[in-house]
Amino acid sequence: MTGKQIEEYIRKDLGMEPRHDCYALEYAINYIAEDLEHDNELELLQLLIENKPINRLMTHSYGFHTSGGRAIIESIKNKYYEYEKENY
Repeated sequence: MTGKQIEEYIRKDLGMEPRHDCYALEYAINYIAEDLEHDNELELLQLLIENKPINRLMTHSYGFHTSGGRAIIESIKNKYYEYEKENY
């Protein structure tokens, strides 16, 4: 998933203006997707910004984040800030 695709998704599908660096999100989501061996980066983006569950990764239970779901979100956030720190 590219930064441009992320930006388009946020603008077109969500009808919102991106508030964060889409290229840092690209780096973070692709890194974590590879780390988890999860081939659907869009699902990780949706988990992060829309709180949509990923059944295969068991991110939610009874509508709440599981510890695994929280760990995935925190990992994405950490990689996002790592990218920002290295590139700005």
